[in-house]
Amino acid sequence: MKANNSVEATENTKFGMTLVITLLSYFVILMDNSIVFTSSLQIGESLQLDSTHLAWVSNAYTITFGGFLLLAGRLSDLLGRKHIFQLGLVIFALSSLAIGYAQSAAMLIGARAVQGIGSAIIAPTSLALIMDAYIGEMRSKAIAYYGTTAGLGSSIGLLIGGALTSLFSWRVGFLINVPIALLLVVLTWRYIKDSETVNSKIDYWGSILSVIGLSSLIYSLTADNNGFWFAIIGIVFLALFYWREKSITLPIMPLSLYTHKVRFGAYITRLLFMMSVLPYWFLIPQMLQRAYELTPFGAGLAFLPMTIPQFMTALQVPRLSQYWKQSTIMMVGSALILLGLVATALIDIEQGYVLAVALPMIPLGMGQAMVVTTVTSAGIFDTPKELAGAASGITNTMHQIGGPIGLSIIVGLNALYSEGLLIMASYTAISMIIIKAFIMGRD
Repeated sequence: MKANNSVEATENTKFGMTLVITLLSYFVILMDNSIVFTSSLQIGESLQLDSTHLAWVSNAYTITFGGFLLLAGRLSDLLGRKHIFQLGLVIFALSSLAIGYAQSAAMLIGARAVQGIGSAIIAPTSLALIMDAYIGEMRSKAIAYYGTTAGLGSSIGLLIGGALTSLFSWRVGFLINVPIALLLVVLTWRYIKDSETVNSKIDYWGSILSVIGLSSLIYSLTADNNGFWFAIIGIVFLALFYWREKSITLPIMPLSLYTHKVRFGAYITRLLFMMSVLPYWFLIPQMLQRAYELTPFGAGLAFLPMTIPQFMTALQVPRLSQYWKQSTIMMVGSALILLGLVATALIDIEQGYVLAVALPMIPLGMGQAMVVTTVTSAGIFDTPKELAGAASGITNTMHQIGGPIGLSIIVGLNALYSEGLLIMASYTAISMIIIKAFIMGRD
């Protein structure tokens, strides 16, 4: 290990600015993606985009975000968290500026792709920074807050995106990222110390294989045409990536991270969690606007029965952790998500918003807070410090690719509203089996 003005994590009683910086950065990138959900109709009308181009506003971001996560997470181990984190913030700020002033489909989609790279750097590095800065109970609490942010950023983004679109313009939702990201660059320079770096060469071939493999696989899940061939390309390159990582001594993604049953179970659970909830976040706002004729802002407000219980429950998860094991909280949360999805599927939307949507949102919000917090902690459970970035990258990769997989299955089956919700519920049921088999009794 080669130190560069390094600082060891210490047991403190105050979190300081590190937690503020990391949570705000993670919140912004998650919120930004949710803004697209509530603003997609307005974006299409503003730039006269057809359905194909409009889909690529989300797809371009998803592909680069998911494709670069493993590389970005490992680079933070090799080159130092602080500088990689600042690089991600600058890329995110500049691309957000370009999106806000985009006048064509090509400019908008291209900028969204670049923005995905910035987010891919920020997401795993922010979690690794938390692991560097805190130990013991402070680290557990900080990771709990990070997991809470993962859930709240997406749901609150629906509200903020709807408000900004209805009151101003969809462009404001992206332009607001610029001053926030630049402020975070300055705060990072001022308050976050340089981390230790691993004295190792970068596995360039592994990096290339992982980016091509993940990008192709994610594209296959969102493509209307040639999806099968891109899936084959993705699988082949990921197989080559696995062979590469297995055969070298200093891999970009240490396979040892998968040998731990708790971490492995957490990765699969995180994948299934996003397969369940992202299609919900994608479909419900559109249903609310069409069935109940709500505005984008109204659709965002309609998520409050989920957001408020999610926030209140998330605040209690650190306290619950003192009495229950993380796996128990995860299992209870999954059961609540299952209850909410099944109830939403079985209650006819003609029964009205309160009964058909709002009431089932309450257990959904509580369950999401319990799962995303604990599964984040499990994904980096017992991870060596020098592999923190890589473990964070895998955790965020599962988060990023799970949504497109879940949504593509529902779309591919031409599932109707209730049928789609029951498919989402089946993902959650499978995740409960995974939790029982790999995590419970070992955390």
